[in-house]
Amino acid sequence: MFGRGRQPELNVLVLRDADVIAHGIRQALAEATPEERPGLERAAALVDRAAAASDAELRARWVHERFAMAGYEGPADSVRAVKVLREAAPGLGLVQAVELTKDAAAHHP
Repeated sequence: MFGRGRQPELNVLVLRDADVIAHGIRQALAEATPEERPGLERAAALVDRAAAASDAELRARWVHERFAMAGYEGPADSVRAVKVLREAAPGLGLVQAVELTKDAAAHHP
């Protein structure tokens, strides 16, 4: 009614750069000495696993990191969790916070 009206909602964008990292590791692996190969092969496997994570898993990880920074250890999809998340990420809208906490509840760290 009065005032500014509805605040614009914050859109959550998931950025991925695992492909760039994987390319660099594969280049290093192609030039690696026999001693370096095991470590680089392990690194390549870790990057491949990280690249396979869904957007929901990445959002959930972000939420769980915010919870950890705030010292919150309760259920990820509770009203308190939404409040903690909104306090940890000022400007985050209620709808986005609810959706993010649902992702966090579905994907435990």
